[in-house]
Amino acid sequence: MSVSFDDDVKACAALVHKADPDRFLAAMAAPVAARAILFPIYALNVEVARAPWVTQEPMIAEMRLQWWRDALQEIAQGPTVRRHEVVTPLSRVLSPHLAEKMDKYVAVRRWDIYRDPFEDQDHFDAYIDHSSGTLLVAASQALGPADEEVVRDFGYGVGVANWFRAIPDLEARGRIPLLDGTSAGVKQLARSALQRIEKARSSRASISDQARPALYAGWQAEWILKHVIAQPERVAAGALSQGEMRRRLSLMWTAASGRW
Repeated sequence: MSVSFDDDVKACAALVHKADPDRFLAAMAAPVAARAILFPIYALNVEVARAPWVTQEPMIAEMRLQWWRDALQEIAQGPTVRRHEVVTPLSRVLSPHLAEKMDKYVAVRRWDIYRDPFEDQDHFDAYIDHSSGTLLVAASQALGPADEEVVRDFGYGVGVANWFRAIPDLEARGRIPLLDGTSAGVKQLARSALQRIEKARSSRASISDQARPALYAGWQAEWILKHVIAQPERVAAGALSQGEMRRRLSLMWTAASGRW
């Protein structure tokens, strides 16, 4: 798929650059043609991720999420799609099938609106799978052929790694982000997530060269998970950021080698 870098795509890139610098760097490590596809999808992620947090009124937050579900439904069903600097370019990069799949990606963000803990492991896993895994499936399959199960395994590991980094902020906002916040529970979750990444990597051949740049967004996940396993107290301390030089060099290696 060829998509031009028009003003809407540039606006999406600017939004991602400001709100999600890690995914912005990952997109910039991709070929130029791939960036024009990734930026609208990553801009959608910015908008959906922050929708539950921009208001203290649950009903308004629900309406904001519903707005994005309706926009994705328009892309899935056509023929008319609302004019919007993210929705418009998104409609050019998401197939109807992928747009329909993204409905659950938006729906699980309802958890962010309220202060209820996750019900059980299945509830937590579904949240990570749809918020991280479905996003990665859409990004990779919008670029080229990619086995969904493999992408979801990788997306789960990446999602848990990102979740660990978000925990201090989530707790400060009154949320209960983990089923088991003990050191043993944190270690076990990190091990499970790392195993999913390793499982995905054992099937690298099922991800086409064209789709591979979507997986660059998870380039820090293994480093984070290994550090959580070694020192689970890093999660509560918010000490899971790589140094800037290491962060950039590791991304360069991932992009150059193609070994996500």
